[in-house]
Amino acid sequence: MEKPMNAALDMMRIDNPMGRTMASSRIYDDLRQRILSLELPPGTALTRAELAREYEVSQTPLRDAMQKLDQDGLIRIYPQSRTLVTRINMERIGEAMFLRQALESEVGAKLAAAPDPETLAKLRTVIALQKDVAPHADQLRRFQELDEYFHFLMFEAVGHPNLHALLRSRTGDLDRVRRLQTHSDGRLNGIIDGHERIVAAIEEGDAELAVHEIRTHTHKPTGWADEFRNRHKDYFA
Repeated sequence: MEKPMNAALDMMRIDNPMGRTMASSRIYDDLRQRILSLELPPGTALTRAELAREYEVSQTPLRDAMQKLDQDGLIRIYPQSRTLVTRINMERIGEAMFLRQALESEVGAKLAAAPDPETLAKLRTVIALQKDVAPHADQLRRFQELDEYFHFLMFEAVGHPNLHALLRSRTGDLDRVRRLQTHSDGRLNGIIDGHERIVAAIEEGDAELAVHEIRTHTHKPTGWADEFRNRHKDYFA
């Protein structure tokens, strides 16, 4: 099961509407995850020569990957000068939350209108894998990739994987703040429970309940990000 799931995760990264090459997609995905995980925190300077050596690639795929990260708002390229990981923008967080709830609610309603056993089986496979890695602290990135893949599968099932790519490109600041949260066993189990509730509502064919579960799963209270901005002032614009 692990090998097919690895291949599926790779397809989510490579089969994208931007037409990037496999090398640039690999670099884009890895740098994106390093930025989202705060391994590369806001304000970090990125040197193309060093990154090219690290990824063992020429400048072309690296440039393509960095241009996409710049479009996503995760880095800022200053021509003939430097490239920096951007600071977190509070306004973009609000926009990302609104966009995510709007799109995923519609996706959930469509899935519940015509429950597909194959889609449900795929979603449950991802949940099972999340349960396997959740107890292991060194597998947090894997858990987060599976979390993203769960939501990608829903978009794919309604025929709109490109909308997931759009959402992915707009939620970088939101995802970075989410990574500032303490990932306790209870929190990870809460994410898994939310996924199980979404799948159950879809299987029941209850569109209203599916939308409710998705909105509950993705909801953040007003001022949610403020405590993290107060704790990590250097990370925010």
